[in-house]
Amino acid sequence: MAQHFLLSAAARTLSLTGIYRAGEDAAYETFCRLRWPETDGEAVCPDCGCCESYKITTRRKFKCKACHRQYSVTSGTIFASRKLAFMDVLAAIFLFVNGAKGKSAVQMSRELDVQYKTAWVLCHKMREAMQDEYETAKVSGDVEVDGAYFGGHIRPANKAEDRIDRRRLRYQTGTRRVVVAIRARKGRTLTFVTKTEAQGVDIVARRVMPGSIIFADEARHWDHLARGYAMGRIDHSEAYSLNGAHTNGAESFFSRLRKMVAGQHHFVSPKYLHQYANHCAWLEDHRRMDNGSLVRRVVRNAMAAPVSREFAGYWQR
Repeated sequence: MAQHFLLSAAARTLSLTGIYRAGEDAAYETFCRLRWPETDGEAVCPDCGCCESYKITTRRKFKCKACHRQYSVTSGTIFASRKLAFMDVLAAIFLFVNGAKGKSAVQMSRELDVQYKTAWVLCHKMREAMQDEYETAKVSGDVEVDGAYFGGHIRPANKAEDRIDRRRLRYQTGTRRVVVAIRARKGRTLTFVTKTEAQGVDIVARRVMPGSIIFADEARHWDHLARGYAMGRIDHSEAYSLNGAHTNGAESFFSRLRKMVAGQHHFVSPKYLHQYANHCAWLEDHRRMDNGSLVRRVVRNAMAAPVSREFAGYWQR
């Protein structure tokens, strides 16, 4: 029997000890090479694009010879104004992508010996960089669509006479959301957060290419997609898979997302649920890549992402 890729040595091309043995200079050079690959790590001014700069080695900064602006390798990126050493940021990215079911901010703060607030913002910035891969992505071919509810749990009262009917609208918390997953069987997974699963119909119509075959369950709102796509429907009260029609790929994704939310984070705000869903989709779509490539991919995304509008100076409001 062939060995599973994730159990092989080919899946482990980077280690935490390797990052710290290489040192701060090697981590800094990694960021430079991935920020400016066209010049093999030589600095390029983010303002005027000039390739000639003075090196301010004492602060790891550059001064452009054309516009005289001072900048660093993370200037204008999602890691702008960072205070952590490059080695620690690289280690944080390594820990983040190595977690098969995600990484909680509490774990990150303990492993990096930083404040919880620092770890929380750092994790969300990495999720934001991951999310950029899916910003305008579309899928085609055999595509599965489904939705799953997250959050909004109402804890039952201790005494039976004090318990309420938690199904009634007036007792709802308003924090329950639906994650709509669009998963190509031979492609990537796109996720969207809505209040009802029916709101995912228009999203599917925008993100699935014409000529694709859409597989969905028996929910009636998916009937509208039959106007523009060939459909394969499966009634889960009869079978989970029948004649090639199933949504097992989407269900598998939801299983991993639930384990991530319940097992790692325990609570996810509906405001940021879309980031956790995208994080889980990113891990799912790149599960066959070695961890060294995953780290470089996140660093490359972070160096291309602009300063975060939401998480830059988050705790200072």
